[in-house]
Amino acid sequence: MTTIWSLPKLEITDLTSVHESRAVALLTGGRSWGAVSPLLDLPVAVQAEPTSVNIDYLESLASGLPPQVEVVYAVGGGLVADVAKYLAWSRAIPCVIVPTALSVDGFFTPIVAARSSGSVHYVETGPAESVIIDWSVIRNAPLNVRGAAIVELLTITTGLLDWRYAAERNKNTRQERYQPWVAGIMASIAQQAFKIAEGVGKGEVEALRSLLDLLCIEVQITSQIGHTRPQEGSEQYFAYAYESRRSRDKATPYADMVGPGILIGTAFHGQNIAPIKSTLETAGIRLNALPVTEITNTIKILPDYVRKHGLPYSILNDLDLTTERVEEIMRVTGLG
Repeated sequence: MTTIWSLPKLEITDLTSVHESRAVALLTGGRSWGAVSPLLDLPVAVQAEPTSVNIDYLESLASGLPPQVEVVYAVGGGLVADVAKYLAWSRAIPCVIVPTALSVDGFFTPIVAARSSGSVHYVETGPAESVIIDWSVIRNAPLNVRGAAIVELLTITTGLLDWRYAAERNKNTRQERYQPWVAGIMASIAQQAFKIAEGVGKGEVEALRSLLDLLCIEVQITSQIGHTRPQEGSEQYFAYAYESRRSRDKATPYADMVGPGILIGTAFHGQNIAPIKSTLETAGIRLNALPVTEITNTIKILPDYVRKHGLPYSILNDLDLTTERVEEIMRVTGLG
């Protein structure tokens, strides 16, 4: 059976207007909860600050959820949203997400990007019951996370290249076959992301609202076709590989990994780096947050990494990343 999920209900409102009567399991982080706790009054039965989306960790949290909990609230970014969706799904109770920044599209998706055996494995949980957006909270988030979900739209530029690359070599599965009409719509979404980047970087509500709209359309399309190939390729594989090599003591912000990944994927395909690099920087995405040696070492292992984990076919499957080629990628992208 194929399920085509809808978006969660979106409520754009002041958090002071939220009235919750159900017993709440609250998942949040210190900074996030500090930003909204004076605004959001919840009957909290249990509160936690999750640190991982590793599948064993998620199962441990789910087994410890008190029986009186009736709803799971996520207040913060993508990690707490994924954990909340998983816990709610495991207990068959609703999930409500309160983003403190538009940092990922995972707030709106029906899946959780769980980690297992050094890679990402999607768990279909269904969407949250609702997502509550308070623009006064979003626009006052730190610059590097406030509109960081724009990377989810800009990954379309490299995702489409890899999807078409696989199609030209007859490497897509039937389910993930290349569909020109999908590629056309997704390319238009990416084009709009270029146009709103400056406003997103400035924290303009109009641009942030456009970002929200584009994210919702992108999520609905990928849900409609049943896969994420139009926006997930070599750029995301770089992020997965980088994350798998790093210490798990402290999570690396998603955009800090995917932003450089987009530049690297663009370079793999021989495309012009300059427009997308300036767009990322204008939107507030940090491209210099990762250690240069770690970027280099991650690039070196990418072909082996995608084959080991059976990731969907991309240009990485055919690359011979010699030392000279890696040095060239670092030079072209300006990451070195």
